[in-house]
Amino acid sequence: MNQDVILDQLRDEIAGIKAGAKVDHVGTVIRAGDGVAEIKGLSGVMYAELLEFEGTENVFGMALNLEEYSVKAIILGDTTLVKEGQTVKGTGTILSIPVSEKMVGRVIDPLGNPKDGGPSLSKENATRYPLEKIAPGVITREGVRVPIHTGWKAIDGMIPIGRGQRELIIGDRQTGKTALAIDTIINQGKDKRYPTPICIYVAIGQKESKVAQIVERLKKTGAMNYTIVVTAAASEAAALQFLAPYAGCAIGEYFMDQGKDALVVYDDLSKHAWAYRQVSLLLRRPPGREAYPGDVFYLHSRLLERSARLNKQNGGGSLTALPIIETQLGDISAYIPTNVISITDGQIYLESELFYQGIRPAINVGLSVSRVGSSAQTKAMKKVAGTLRLELAQFRELAAFAQFGQDLDESTKKKIERGRRLTEILKQPEGASTLFEEQVVAIWAATHGFMDKVEVANISEYEKSFIKFLRERNAKVLKEIQESTELKPETEKALEIAANDFTENYWKK
Repeated sequence: MNQDVILDQLRDEIAGIKAGAKVDHVGTVIRAGDGVAEIKGLSGVMYAELLEFEGTENVFGMALNLEEYSVKAIILGDTTLVKEGQTVKGTGTILSIPVSEKMVGRVIDPLGNPKDGGPSLSKENATRYPLEKIAPGVITREGVRVPIHTGWKAIDGMIPIGRGQRELIIGDRQTGKTALAIDTIINQGKDKRYPTPICIYVAIGQKESKVAQIVERLKKTGAMNYTIVVTAAASEAAALQFLAPYAGCAIGEYFMDQGKDALVVYDDLSKHAWAYRQVSLLLRRPPGREAYPGDVFYLHSRLLERSARLNKQNGGGSLTALPIIETQLGDISAYIPTNVISITDGQIYLESELFYQGIRPAINVGLSVSRVGSSAQTKAMKKVAGTLRLELAQFRELAAFAQFGQDLDESTKKKIERGRRLTEILKQPEGASTLFEEQVVAIWAATHGFMDKVEVANISEYEKSFIKFLRERNAKVLKEIQESTELKPETEKALEIAANDFTENYWKK
């Protein structure tokens, strides 16, 4: 090779060398145990910064306590690999999760690692989203107007949920909170009038067997095609349980920023608060009421405030949150429940007593509310369900008097009988979600007196038979309601003729 060519190559190599010192923030572990590491040094570390422990693979730390002489961090990974005297290096990046379209249909942990036995998610092409992020400002938001149809008549009729809303599901254990949320996810694939949102189910502190059952059900119903499951099981470290909802929120924000709709279920934030309390006490933060640290309200507010509907200038995407809170003996005035109630845009309160009476979903109409209200309802549902809540409330009040065996006037008897039938029409077993147009027809028939002469025990059968009759003989009516999302006068007239025809000529009981 020519000498000049060699010299030119050497000059190019030398010119490409970047001179200058590389600065790393380095510290030393002085105490480790219970999933927490205390580190001396790291003077330039940031809050929530990802830390690397020397000599370990896939074991990281997250800096949480930035104290005068030391930094306390929670360990993410195998805690036994972190020892005293170990060198720790700051990465200079805030804890984040790799997000991409490939996540859809997968089960992952809060750090983005697969838990379903499938291939590892490629992190090369994935965008990284921080777990903690400032919520969208008021100027970038838009009013909540597009509905999220749950498939539950009681909710879509009286406590509507809109895209971009935060609606709390609250109640004692074993009252159907998770079932309600899972059925809502499944129903998203059935509602063809609006784009199907990407659904994220976050399981915090749940049994792995329960999560496996939920995943299996989502697969059977085809809902896993648009769902991501983030899980931090009860057997896993409190640090991962603490991070799980933020990971789910970050994934939802990724889709929202693309102009898509996302729905995230946090199941449940009571266990999340317990995990955070455990982490905080291990970090020796000062305990306050019920041993929770002083920022436990901020823990959930900075998570739920990130749900929004963005305006068109900012992409028009939305992130809807369905947080779940477990109460003890129905006490919604407890510390964590009241915190989350004050952060959200309404709550669906599931009552144990109603559940045991066989009223399912066991929604307490008096304590359940949607602060978005009819803005998130279609015109058809708004029209037929307008008086539903009032009639049920009157029924509950009058039914209390009827228990004492007092003589009731004819008007009161009619209200009680109508209320019993309305209660019956709103009952739905788990997995029996109803299409929007069928909900409208069923509630319309009940509120317009077509079921007044039907025995209460036969209401469910009447509803099924009437909808079957409409599908076979008057499919045009159902199609008109589905496509227009309105109940026009001519459609209502046709529905009335069909209802009279069915009641007189086809209903034999």
